[in-house]
Amino acid sequence: MTPNPSPQLWLYDTTLRDGTQREGLSVSIEDKLRIARRLDQLGIPFIEGGWPGANPKDVQFFWQLQEDPLKQAEIVAFCSTRRPNTSAADEPMLQAILAAGTRWVTIFGKSWDLHVTASLKTTLEENLAMIRDTIEYLRSQGRRVIYDAEHWFDGYKQNKDYALQTLEAACSSGAEWLVLCDTNGGTLPHEISQIVENVISHLSLVICQQPVTNDNGQFPMPQIGIHTHNDSEMAVANALAAVMAGAKMVQGTINGYGERCGNANLCSLIPNLQLKLGYSCIREDQLTQLTEASRFVSEVVNLAPDEHAPFIGRSAFAHKGGIHVSAVERNPLTYEHIQPEQVGNRRRIVISEQSGLSNVLAKARTFGIELDQQKAEAREILQRIKDLESEGFQFEAAEASFVLLMYEALGSRQQFFEIKGFQVHCDLIEGKETSNALATVKVAVEGKNILEAAEGNGPVAALDAALRKALVNFYPQIGTFELTDYKVRILNGHTGTAAKTRVLVESGNGYQRWATVGVSTNILEASYQAVVEGLEYGLLLHSQAETALKA
Repeated sequence: MTPNPSPQLWLYDTTLRDGTQREGLSVSIEDKLRIARRLDQLGIPFIEGGWPGANPKDVQFFWQLQEDPLKQAEIVAFCSTRRPNTSAADEPMLQAILAAGTRWVTIFGKSWDLHVTASLKTTLEENLAMIRDTIEYLRSQGRRVIYDAEHWFDGYKQNKDYALQTLEAACSSGAEWLVLCDTNGGTLPHEISQIVENVISHLSLVICQQPVTNDNGQFPMPQIGIHTHNDSEMAVANALAAVMAGAKMVQGTINGYGERCGNANLCSLIPNLQLKLGYSCIREDQLTQLTEASRFVSEVVNLAPDEHAPFIGRSAFAHKGGIHVSAVERNPLTYEHIQPEQVGNRRRIVISEQSGLSNVLAKARTFGIELDQQKAEAREILQRIKDLESEGFQFEAAEASFVLLMYEALGSRQQFFEIKGFQVHCDLIEGKETSNALATVKVAVEGKNILEAAEGNGPVAALDAALRKALVNFYPQIGTFELTDYKVRILNGHTGTAAKTRVLVESGNGYQRWATVGVSTNILEASYQAVVEGLEYGLLLHSQAETALKA
C-alpha cells in the first residue's frame, strides 16, 4: 500500500525585498544574485527579487536573471496597484514590472479603509477599481498574479465587509493567490486562525456563485497565503496558525530579516512545517542545507548570525549541564526535539564550570580524544576548567583553548614555539579613533631565539603581526592564518583599573575557524594569551592534517 503523500505547501521568500528593509542591512546587485542562487539551490519555489522601477539596482538585478535564469525557482517582481484615478495601461511603474520579464508578479493593495482614505486619499470604490484594473492589465499581458492584501488583519477587524470586497476584487480579476498580510505584526495566533478560516469559507461561497472566467476559460479558485511580521514575537506562530487553518503559501525571509522587528523566519518555519506538521516544502537533502544557507545569507549581508536561533543557531543543540550531557550521550531524544543533522546543524557539548565529567569525555571525543573516566587525567581536566573559569576564563566559546588544555593535561601538547617576551608601544594621534602601535617579540623556535618587530593598527594587531613575522619562516602555513574577530569583556568593572579583562580571539585559515581565550588584569596580557594560543592551535590543525595525509 502506497503511503499518502505529504500535502504540498508553497514557500515564498522575500529576503531580497522585505528582508532588505531591515535597519542596517544593505546589499549590492552581486549580493542579491548570490542570495537568489543560494535560495534556488535550497528549493524555495518563489523568490521575490524586489521592485523593478523603484531603484536602478532592482532593474539590473532582474535583467541579469533574464540573461542567466535560476534553475527551479520562480523569480517574482513586486509592485503596488496603480495610482488613484489613472489607468493601469498608462502606469509607468507597471511598464517597469513588465520589462522585468518575470512570469509571476506580486501586487499589493490596500485592505484597511483607514489606509485608503488617509494614505491614498481616495475613495473606497476607487481602491477596488485600482485592484481590479491593475490585476486585469497584468493578466492581459500574460502575467500570473499573486495579490498581497496589505494590512489585511487590521482591515478585517475594523471593517470586515470592505476588507472582503478587496479580496473579491482581486479574485474576480484573476489573481491566483490571495496573501493575507499581518503588516503591523500585532495579530495573535487565535485571531489568525479564525480569520483565515472565515476568508476561505467566504471565498468558497463567492466563487461557487460567480465563477471567474476569461477568454481562456475559468480561473481556478485562488489559494490563500500568509505574510506575517514579528512585532509581537508571533510571526512564526501566526504563519503556522494560518497554515493549519488552510493557507497554502507561506511568505517569509531567511533569518527573519525585515523592517522593524522582522518577518516570519523561514529557517524556523520550514523545519516546523516539514518535520513537525508533515507538509512537503523542500526535499530532505535540501532541508539538510538549511543551516548552511542561513549562515551564507548572514555572511553576504554582513550581519552576525544569531547563535541562539532555533534549529540553525550554533547553540540550538548545545548542551552545557552535566546531567543533560550524560543523558544526551545515552539517548539524544532526552534533550533534543529533532536530530540536528536534519537541518544541517550539529550537536555541541559545551565546556564550562557547570560541566560534569560526562561533558569533558563527550567534548574530548568530538576532537578525536578518548579519555578514560577512571584515570586521573579526565578529572584533572575537569578541575582545571573549573579553576580557570573561576578566574574569569570561559571555554564554551573558546573550544581551541580547551583542546590545548586537554593536550597539556595529557602531556602531549606540542611545543611549536616559546614566547620569551614582548613589548608594545603606542603612539596616540589626536583626532583619530585608532592609534599606530609597534610590537616587539622574542620567540624561541627550534633552539633559535628570534627577535622581530611589526607595526599595526592598534596594539593587538601589531602583536599579532610581529608573532607571525617571527614564526612564518619556520611555519609557512601561518601565512594563511588571519585574526577574524576580537572581543573584550571587563569582568569586574567595580574594581576600576584593576578589573580583570577577558579577551576572545577568533582565528581562521580560509576553511576553518577556531576561538581562543585569555584573561588578565592587563588587556595586552590577555590579548597576548589568546593570540598566541590561536597561532598554536592553527599549527596543531595543520600538523594533524599532515599526519592524516601521510597515514
